[in-house]
Amino acid sequence: MAAGDIAVARSVEALRQTVATWRARRERVGLVPTMGAIHDGHLALVRAARAQGERVVASLFVNPKQFGPSEDFAAYPRDEAADLAAFHKAGVDLVFIPTVAEMYPPGFATTVQVAGVSEGLDGDHRPGHFTGVATVVAKLLLQSLPDAAYFGEKDYQQLMVVRRLVGDLAIPVRIEGVATVREADGLALSSRNVYLSPQERRIAPLLYRVLSDTATAIEEDPGAVAAALERGIAQLCAGGFALDYLELRDAGDLTPMTRLSGPARLLAAAHLGRTRLIDNIPVGAG
Repeated sequence: MAAGDIAVARSVEALRQTVATWRARRERVGLVPTMGAIHDGHLALVRAARAQGERVVASLFVNPKQFGPSEDFAAYPRDEAADLAAFHKAGVDLVFIPTVAEMYPPGFATTVQVAGVSEGLDGDHRPGHFTGVATVVAKLLLQSLPDAAYFGEKDYQQLMVVRRLVGDLAIPVRIEGVATVREADGLALSSRNVYLSPQERRIAPLLYRVLSDTATAIEEDPGAVAAALERGIAQLCAGGFALDYLELRDAGDLTPMTRLSGPARLLAAAHLGRTRLIDNIPVGAG
């Protein structure tokens, strides 16, 4: 069960046995689902879980069901030894590392689809992505039954999908969102940042600057959302990004906003070379 200095479970049975032992001692359990390539954004989730409970489980599973046929599943960065070392240093108690066959055994035929908050934005640009996310998250929550699970706000639409999933299915797990962790120049931490060339890495912080400038413009003139978005789109395209979207959405249900009338999120996704970057920031106390 151990890999180096950290406990590892590679089966659902082993995961449940360990969690049951903690439960018998009335210890609170936090789950941090990840696809590996661990960076400080993931470790911020671990720190949040550690602050709120006695035990932390992290999962390492590159979920094939949330990748489209032309996406980077095969190339997605994987380094189990480095990930385990990072988790050990951060104080994770158990790492769940299932195989694809363990998660999706022969004959697997069930998917979980969340309507509403999954539509538009990445739901349009990555068809099937959120069905894959909802399915694997539902499985991880039911496999480990933690008190809370921790997700980064960088993937804001994903966070909203998970919250809707848990609410609709009455899964007894609290979903905690953790603020985006950024580099000093504003670039949101992401496992995919390793794909950026040195030149692209110099350009990449423009995404956050445009989001910040656009959010300020919208807050200063709540009725001029369309004009602010148009300027932001032009800046990103001029800077070398191929834009998927830059949109203002309600912070709660992700409905489009043409006028700032309450807490909102400004969300963007754009390609820089072969790297797809996503980011978002609150607007109007969103």
